[in-house]
Amino acid sequence: MRGIRYERFGDYSELTLVELPDPRPGEGTAVVRMTVAGVTPLDNTIRAGHMAPELHKPLPIVPGGVGVGRVEDPGTTGLPEGTRVLIAGPGYGTLQDGTWREYLEADPAHLLPLPDDVSDLDVAALVTGAGYLTAYLALTELVSFQPGQSVLAPGIGGSVGFGGVEVARVLGAATAISTASTTEKAVLGRKAGYDVIDLSQESLREGVARLTDGRGVDVVLDGIGGPLTGEALGSLARSGTLVSVGYSGGTQASVNVTDLIWKALHVQGFKFALFRPSVLGAAITTLLDWLAAGTISPTIGTVFPLEQAAQAQRHLMEDRPFGRVLLTFAAPGQ
Repeated sequence: MRGIRYERFGDYSELTLVELPDPRPGEGTAVVRMTVAGVTPLDNTIRAGHMAPELHKPLPIVPGGVGVGRVEDPGTTGLPEGTRVLIAGPGYGTLQDGTWREYLEADPAHLLPLPDDVSDLDVAALVTGAGYLTAYLALTELVSFQPGQSVLAPGIGGSVGFGGVEVARVLGAATAISTASTTEKAVLGRKAGYDVIDLSQESLREGVARLTDGRGVDVVLDGIGGPLTGEALGSLARSGTLVSVGYSGGTQASVNVTDLIWKALHVQGFKFALFRPSVLGAAITTLLDWLAAGTISPTIGTVFPLEQAAQAQRHLMEDRPFGRVLLTFAAPGQ
């Protein structure tokens, strides 16, 4: 079978199309034929050698944390052959080889059967980057979010930005705000129906004040980090909460402590290990139900064939596209 693998850390060119052994189902596992996989910044971080060795398997590594496929060989699992499934278990692409290969052996606990009325591409867009799942868990499990409150999820083109404003709206937010680094992205976000602050034209604090009549927002879902974090804290309303979920903009932030003190603000870190598997599973099921009902609509940016994985990763990291970047698995000539 074909797959993407890197045998040493380095630039995008280390992502090489190779022939891998065809997997066979083991005791209690199934073989899945992949149709779509997601491309994320985490894949890039590991390949570039920027993740601690204890957090990933030894080289070589097949990237890819999530994907969609069909059960090719159910083995002894009892899963019906041909079942469409979401592959979303712990450690794919990090502690074990991931989804950027035509077939993989999987624990059935990592396979979630999909409803007929959602497409493979839309499901992959929903879970790639985990923005929707992050936003849902943060708002329903970590903070005391109530309908009628306001949410800021910076970075409208990214997974947390777009997922954050969509989930916030479904949960009853009165205002769901995001940001864009360029006017072009701000226009795209506004065409999608969201309040987007164009950071090339005004500051984050100015934009939030304008959109909330000076009150500030109740919750910030911060997937950007870096210099934006301090500005986001200053944009919170009294007793508001910032949930730190990522650091695509950097790991160092400057904070005005008077914002924390005089507004009695809260800061909460986020990681999936905080939640029981049953909570994670229920959250994903809810999001799939919303997707099937058309309540949410993940944005697909660009779709690449598997053999162009290196170009896909470069596109994600350097071009910063509006929407998710995906890989598809049609064989050459199909």
